[in-house]
Amino acid sequence: MSNAENKRDGFKNRWGFILACIGSAVGMANIWRFPYMVATYGGLTFLLPYFLFVLLIGASGVMEEFSLGRWGGAGPVGSFGKAMQDGGKPKKVGEAIGALPVIGSMGLAIGYSVVMGWIFKYTKMSITGEMFAMGQDMNIIGGTFDAAAPGSNTLGEGISMMLQNGIFGIGNGFWIIVAVAVSVVIMALGVAGGIEKACKVMIPLLFGLFLIMAVYIAFLPGAGDGYQFIFTLDINGLLNWKVWIYAFGQAFFSLSVAGNGSVIYGSYLGKEVEISSSARNVAVFDTLAALVAMFVIIPAMATTGSELSTKGPGLMFVALPGVFNGMGGIGWVIGAFFFIAVLFAGTTSIINLYETPVAFMQEKFHLGRIPSVVVIHAIGLIVALLIQPWTSQWMDMVSIYICPFGAALAGIMFFWIMKKQTVLDAVNQGAHKEIGGWFYPLGKWIYVPLCIIALIAGAALGGIG
Repeated sequence: MSNAENKRDGFKNRWGFILACIGSAVGMANIWRFPYMVATYGGLTFLLPYFLFVLLIGASGVMEEFSLGRWGGAGPVGSFGKAMQDGGKPKKVGEAIGALPVIGSMGLAIGYSVVMGWIFKYTKMSITGEMFAMGQDMNIIGGTFDAAAPGSNTLGEGISMMLQNGIFGIGNGFWIIVAVAVSVVIMALGVAGGIEKACKVMIPLLFGLFLIMAVYIAFLPGAGDGYQFIFTLDINGLLNWKVWIYAFGQAFFSLSVAGNGSVIYGSYLGKEVEISSSARNVAVFDTLAALVAMFVIIPAMATTGSELSTKGPGLMFVALPGVFNGMGGIGWVIGAFFFIAVLFAGTTSIINLYETPVAFMQEKFHLGRIPSVVVIHAIGLIVALLIQPWTSQWMDMVSIYICPFGAALAGIMFFWIMKKQTVLDAVNQGAHKEIGGWFYPLGKWIYVPLCIIALIAGAALGGIG
């Protein structure tokens, strides 16, 4: 399924594409945010709206971005330019607009590089027993993470901290380099030889490890309280607007619709592949990943009587190590399994984030695959090392503003700028049965406005996903 027409690399088969897309979607949002949102807004009370939005976005935004990329045969810059041309508008304007999702992908990749540095460090600590040796002393556990993730109030202050102390004087520089080096090796091998092969190994192992942990934790005393909470439904809670907006945000960001990663992966997709079934599989398996993470984390917290009162890095690197260490000797194994699974989730996500700017270098500057990979990762590594104390704010800035804006732009290009017949031909290419008449109005009148709502709500609430 490599694209021989323009000599671009591509996925060798449909499941290679689907696993790569699942890898791009399954990330930290599934692991360190989803269980917290379920715990905060009441089990099924949150899950039911979440499932609804996954269905809606999967049937519109995910299909749209795959189709746009395959039809355009390029990343967002080339595909946006071609979309404008199809709509009778200047191609160069579309290419200029398409630069924003590329910038967003690069920005997220830089922040993810720092996060992956933490994950590599904790994976090593969990395997060697260093994490288990900390016991349940939260001062030691919290202090260990604080040393790896220093904080600052402003970007300038953060960069100054790094320069004054030396790049390796504070923070987690060594493991960030390791994380970026792993991404370089995988991506230098190409789409089929690197990304596809890596995802074919990592994604099944990720699910396998989480399932093993979920089954073991299910038999621990107290785990039943966690399950009871997960399956609780509060009808009155469904009247809470926050449940709906945060369920929407979780689904929106978890499915990675941002006008970049799904577009570039779609551009590597063969013309004979059915878009609708591919999008459905990605949405289903991304949701399953979030659910198995939830069935590990919430019951695990219940076994120790702990409340799931924190999300993000605080949950993964502070609260959960204390929970795993409280399980006795088996906690060492569970902790190692958990961080290895998280490592797979993070690695498959970061290679997707770096792929968009790498492809841009190849398309616009005609660089080879390896030089493009090296240049983009070198830039990403330098910036990641410098912004370490400001990583949380950096990720918020990119995810709150640039990502939903990129998704909205891709949706506008596809549903509002391109000719309707072009859109229908693009999404139906390779289909066994033509998509229903619902697709076009759903994307144009529901999905695109929802992208704008994600941008506005995120800015107003300080992030919704």
